[in-house]
Amino acid sequence: MCPVCTVTVIAGLGISRLLGIDDLITAIWIGGLILSLSFITIDWIKKKWPKLKLKYYYFPTFILMYLFVFIPFKLNGTIGIVRNTMWGVDKIILGIIIGSAALLLGVLTDKYQRVKFKKIFFPFQKVFFPVLALIITSLIFYLITAG
Repeated sequence: MCPVCTVTVIAGLGISRLLGIDDLITAIWIGGLILSLSFITIDWIKKKWPKLKLKYYYFPTFILMYLFVFIPFKLNGTIGIVRNTMWGVDKIILGIIIGSAALLLGVLTDKYQRVKFKKIFFPFQKVFFPVLALIITSLIFYLITAG
């Protein structure tokens, strides 16, 4: 993630706070964005340097992408706000973890469907499943935090 992207994510979080959107819900989408950008970066590296043994770089790529977000959040004071927790975990950290898991579940659901039925049912299905997973997760946690 570029520094501009990180600043944009932080600004988006600030705007969502002004609009009254819970940090957990916003962080779910941030987590999905980080994981998605990790996949995009890995695909870009595969195309740019096809002879590179990329399997050794998967884990470091994911770690770096998350650090590029968590470090500015911590330095900015966005993470670690007292009483901004759920289940004893900072809402932003929890949301990023949940959002990443939801996006991964959506990606795996799409891959499973393609293998099982050996076809694509509708255009942009590859995008639909991950986004639907994030929407459903956001709605579930909205209902949990609204109560």
